[in-house]
Amino acid sequence: MTTPRRKTMFGVGISTAADAAPQALRHAARADRAGLDLFTVSDHPYVGGRLDAYSIVGMALGRTTRISGLVNVTNLPSRPAPMLARTVTSLSALSGGRIVLGLGAGGLWDEIAKLGVPRLGPGAAVRALGEAITLVRALSGGGDPVTFDGEFYQVTDLEPAPAPAPPVWTGSVGPKSLAVTGRLADGWIPGHAADWLSPRYRTSRPVIDRAAADAGRDPRDVATIYNMLGVITPTPLAATRDRDGRWIGGSAEQWAEELTNAVLKHDAAGFIYFTADDTAADVALGRWAEEVVPRVREAVAAGS
Repeated sequence: MTTPRRKTMFGVGISTAADAAPQALRHAARADRAGLDLFTVSDHPYVGGRLDAYSIVGMALGRTTRISGLVNVTNLPSRPAPMLARTVTSLSALSGGRIVLGLGAGGLWDEIAKLGVPRLGPGAAVRALGEAITLVRALSGGGDPVTFDGEFYQVTDLEPAPAPAPPVWTGSVGPKSLAVTGRLADGWIPGHAADWLSPRYRTSRPVIDRAAADAGRDPRDVATIYNMLGVITPTPLAATRDRDGRWIGGSAEQWAEELTNAVLKHDAAGFIYFTADDTAADVALGRWAEEVVPRVREAVAAGS
């Protein structure tokens, strides 16, 4: 029996700049009306000129009806797992389940440490990531009070929220964090906007698959969702990738052909678009939502 193809998800990144707050909310609302699945924001709480990621998500979810919000990815060291569980389950309850939890172990430690967060080495940060995923799920979906005595997190007789845990996607990069993704997560966003033809994907995805299989999971249960940088041009480009093979963009038709191939031949589960040139964000969002995404959805449906 053929396994049914999962729904392909399409998202868009919106600004977290403090001086672009009205634009960010307007773009989330437009993406919702256009039928996109996700809006995403970055999480850099140590930058004063950036808005708090979960504040943006909460405001945007309140102004939309169908689209889901994703922090791409949550800076876990600055957001302790028990409180993060309360945040995402609250947003889930308020929005009707329209939340995805993106998680990262933390990378810019010189910046993170400015928040007064204890600095963790790479191995410890990965272990904390695994504990966080486990604890967020334990504190979701109701049930008996939770006692958890971990290396990094401890809770005692803490009542879970009634809302279920959201899907968990990671931005894992190193082998140990990739293994955590395979064992525990629902999705993976390759770092540095790497795509399905990149060396990063070719070396990283097998680590996830092996870890998933070793944990008794089907590796396909860990979806791959790509952050996509590139231009969407009015007319075709002579080349859609640079000399290093990195995607640079093209016309809506060229984008659609590339992404459809990624879904049908490389099992891509979703794409999140970020404008990569001086094209006005309104124009870029319109081309993505109204020209590229419908073409891909139609082609994938025809090819499934």
